[in-house]
Amino acid sequence: MLASHHGAWDIPHTTRGEAQIPSDLAIIGLGAGLLILTGPLGVLAARARRGHELVYGLCFLASLLIAADAAAWLLRPAAPVATAVLPFGLPWLEAHFRLDALSAYFLLLLNLLAAIVAVFALGYGGPEKEPGRVLPAYPLFIAGMNLVLLSDDAFSFLLAWEFMSVTSWLLVMASHREGETAEAGYVYLVMAALGGIALLLAFGLLAGIAGDYSFEAIRQAGHSQAAIAAAILLTLLGAGSKAGLFPFHAWLPLAHPAAPSHVSALMSGAMTKVALYAVMRVLFDLTGGAGWWPGLVLIALGSASTLMGALYALWQGDLKKLLAYSTVENIGIVALGLGLALVFRATGLAGLAGLALAAALLHALNHALLKGLLFCGAGAVITATGERDIERLGGLIHRLPVTAACFLIGAAGLSALPPLNGFVSEWLTFQAILGGTRLPPWELKFAVVIAGAVLALAAALAATVFLRAFGIAFLGRPRSRAAAEASEVERPMRLALYILVGLSVSLGALPLAAVHLADPVSRSLLGQPLALSAGSTWLWLVPFSTGISSYGGLVLLAALAGLALVVIFGIHHLAGRRIRRGPAWDCGFPNQDPATQYSASSFAQPLRRVFATNLFRAREQVEMPAPGALEPARLRVTLRDLAWEGLYLPVAAAIETVAGKVNLLQFLTIRRYLSLMFMALALLLIVVAVSE
Repeated sequence: MLASHHGAWDIPHTTRGEAQIPSDLAIIGLGAGLLILTGPLGVLAARARRGHELVYGLCFLASLLIAADAAAWLLRPAAPVATAVLPFGLPWLEAHFRLDALSAYFLLLLNLLAAIVAVFALGYGGPEKEPGRVLPAYPLFIAGMNLVLLSDDAFSFLLAWEFMSVTSWLLVMASHREGETAEAGYVYLVMAALGGIALLLAFGLLAGIAGDYSFEAIRQAGHSQAAIAAAILLTLLGAGSKAGLFPFHAWLPLAHPAAPSHVSALMSGAMTKVALYAVMRVLFDLTGGAGWWPGLVLIALGSASTLMGALYALWQGDLKKLLAYSTVENIGIVALGLGLALVFRATGLAGLAGLALAAALLHALNHALLKGLLFCGAGAVITATGERDIERLGGLIHRLPVTAACFLIGAAGLSALPPLNGFVSEWLTFQAILGGTRLPPWELKFAVVIAGAVLALAAALAATVFLRAFGIAFLGRPRSRAAAEASEVERPMRLALYILVGLSVSLGALPLAAVHLADPVSRSLLGQPLALSAGSTWLWLVPFSTGISSYGGLVLLAALAGLALVVIFGIHHLAGRRIRRGPAWDCGFPNQDPATQYSASSFAQPLRRVFATNLFRAREQVEMPAPGALEPARLRVTLRDLAWEGLYLPVAAAIETVAGKVNLLQFLTIRRYLSLMFMALALLLIVVAVSE
């Protein structure tokens, strides 16, 4: 172990196996340091004509280095935990860093996506209007996320967390001159500040009166059940808001459309997972003996996020806002898996706990890749057309064939269609839910059954969301001149889409590779390996409940490919060769105006009438002109966000009222200021005396 005493480094004698411990952190630290140095370099690069290539190239190299080291650590048999203590921070504290299974898994997830998105940004970042607002903050944002994952004490963690929040806010505000960006940045900054305060209070409760903020001391300290309960709830509030769990998701659908698309890919695919890492670090590691109730809270939050995220996405016309709400849904699926793992662990069902944990970790990785693919695909569409409104797109499958094919694969993956990777993790989640019948308390059985029903409904809604998005944006006839004149994007952007598609298909066909990466996390958090049947091979994934179900991704992929070849052969060699021409079916309406096509609103209308009437207070108003009038008929639909109106607006009004009252303090006299200081000091002394 690498440690410091009064600023001097001390490297004790180690065996050959232990000597690798500091080298892993050194390599990852080298990558993080390169990212931090690239930030100031971005200020100069923004003034050069092709300066973005240097910044994103260095981001690619640094992220690839960290991802490779994290993957090597996870695949190494019985890899020891790597720790380091650095002599900086507050005067009485040192900075603690740690590389264990949990942090290594999320380091791999984060930096794998960051490396691929950097390739996409080589093409996307060229036409950036104000590169000086993006290039300096982009590598610092990635570095901040890495430092959160490596931190092993509360001070370093919170410092890195706020660094991540501030740099991501700068990226959200990059297009500050556009209409809704200011509101998005304001809401994001307020939510980030409240989340940071919640985490600060949570770590303060865990550190206790002793004030030792290192995670190792927190693990060893004895906490009251009240302190643990309060810390867990504050963590779910602080980290859950950053992850986008409903109803703490308000910033997410505002920030994603405002940020550049490659930034949105990292915020949705990586930053939300860093927030889930914080939840796992506290709930699974630092407060391990809290019982099953935190799992039940996570199941409730995850189920609500899964359903409401899918429903919110179904009404959206903005392509990036639709993808943002889809993130809420998929973060809910991960939270549901984590909640199941906590419940199963607390009730002694270790095998089911490992299965649920594997499902959650796999879905976190799969969602990172698929959402990165879709946000990069959306960025390609915006680059080619300048449009985000799917009602103004259409016909892009002919103009952007590569982007259309890649976007379709990403949409199918998040719709949980086999043999893609999104299906595997959702299938494993359902397997864990089916095992919930073994839970002893009847209320837990009931909760798991309800969660399974919600997940099944959300999966169907997610498929509808992406069928609507792809059908309206890429099929049919162009609905605007920009869509009709679009052309395929640059080669680096297409290369990134190819890589993401390849990884998504590979993890769907060979899910056991991702399971092996998650196995060290299970050993670390649950004390045992993932429980897979002896029948699990590279061809078949069989959960521990052997004989109930199995999944063969590679077999299914081969079967689908063979069937496709048979169909292609039959069409080209067995069908009649005589060319027959006839008018295209026009649904009984021969008008070829693109405005007569099925719209996104009409596609969602049946489900809107079923779900949104009560959940969103949806109202439809038809304006029908009088007979003989030349005005068009209009259908106006109004939707209300009850979560925003019922939770955020009252809080905002209360804060504004309190701020107005507190504002009077700036007009007091010096004597009154001194009196307030004296009363505050007396109150603090009373609190200290009572606590002792």
